[in-house]
Amino acid sequence: MITDVEIRKTKPGDRVIRLVDERGLSLEIRPTGRKVWKLRIWKNGKESKKTLGEYPGVSLMRARQIRDEIKSSSTSPTDTTFAKLAHEWLDVRMRPTKAPRYIETLVYKIDTLLIPHIGDKIVRSLTAPELLQVIRKIEARGTIETARRTRQMCGQILRYGVATGRCDRDVAADLKGALQPVKTTHMATIIDPARIGQLMRDIDTGLVGQIKYALLFQAYTFARPGELRKAEWIEFDGATWKIPAEKMKMKRVHWVPLSRQTVEVLNKLKEISGKSRYLFPSIRSTVKPMSDATVLAALRRLGYTQEEMTGHGFRSMFSTIANEHGWPPDVIERQLAHVQKNQVRAAYNHAEYILQRRELMQWWADWLDEQREDIRP
Repeated sequence: MITDVEIRKTKPGDRVIRLVDERGLSLEIRPTGRKVWKLRIWKNGKESKKTLGEYPGVSLMRARQIRDEIKSSSTSPTDTTFAKLAHEWLDVRMRPTKAPRYIETLVYKIDTLLIPHIGDKIVRSLTAPELLQVIRKIEARGTIETARRTRQMCGQILRYGVATGRCDRDVAADLKGALQPVKTTHMATIIDPARIGQLMRDIDTGLVGQIKYALLFQAYTFARPGELRKAEWIEFDGATWKIPAEKMKMKRVHWVPLSRQTVEVLNKLKEISGKSRYLFPSIRSTVKPMSDATVLAALRRLGYTQEEMTGHGFRSMFSTIANEHGWPPDVIERQLAHVQKNQVRAAYNHAEYILQRRELMQWWADWLDEQREDIRP
C-alpha cells in the first residue's frame, strides 16, 4: 500500500513512475509532474484502465473510496467475482494474523498471476479446466513450486467462498495430480519462511568465527560453493564482488552487488583472514582455500541432513522466494549467473540489470534478517 508521504516524496523522472496500491489502484507520476490515479479493471479476462482523477485534487483516501465503489457496483452479492472474493479472503482471513511480507506474496499471486486471467470470472461458474489453464501459465515460467502454492491458495479462497455462500465447491481440489511434480534433487534446500528463519538463527548461535561468516556470506550472496571457497580479497571493491571468468561455471565474469549485511560480514571476516589471499582459507594452510566439504560439515553440525539443506541450496532458496515475491525473472536469472540461450546477447549483457540486481540483493538480505527475527509462537 502507498502512503501520502510516499506520494509527496516521489519526484517526477524521465519516465512515468507508477506507485501501486491495492485492488488495481495505482498512481502514475508523469515527467510533467502530473499525478494521475488509475484503476485496473478486468472484463472477460482482458485488462482495461480507468482514470479516477489527479492527486492531490483526488486524495489517496478518496481514490480508494472510488475504487471500492466501482468494484462493489460491478456485480451483485450473489454473483461474486474471483477478484472480489480473493481480496475479501485476504482482508478477512490473512491480514489480521499474517506477517506483512507474507501478505505481499499473496497480493502478488492474486493481483499478478490470477486476476488478469480470471478476475472477472463469477466464482460460482469457475471450472477446474479454467483454473488449470491459469496455473499452467505459471508452470510455463519454470516456477513449479509457485504454481503448486498458488493452487493451494486458490483452494483456500474458494473454500472461503463456499463457507460464505458465494460458490458451491472448491474446484481447485480437482487439480490434484494435474500439475507438474516439484522436482527434488540432491541439491536440497529450504523454502518455508519459518524454517529459513530458524536456519539463520542456527547459523548465528551455533557457529563461530570463519565458518559462521562463510555460511552467512553464502546465505546473503547465494554464490556457488566453488565460487565461495575460492573467493579472494582482491576481487572485492567496496560493495561489489567481481568474480573472474575462470572461476565461473560458464566462464564469464560475474558481478555480485553486496548488501549492507554482506559488507558487515566482510568487515568482521577481515579481522580473521584479512592477511590471507582467500576470504576463507584452509585451517591447515592460509595459502589454500578451505575444503569444499567445510560448509556441508557445518550444516550437519547444526542438525541439517543431506536431504534438508546443502551449500548449493541457498541458490534454490533465493530463486524460489524471489520469484514468489514478484521480482523480474530476468533480473533473478542474471544474478544467479545463468547464461541466456542467445549467446550474443548474453555476452553483451554481462552486467545487465546491475541497478535492479543491487536492489534485489539488498531486499534479499533484509528478507533473510526479517525471517530470522520473526519467531512465531
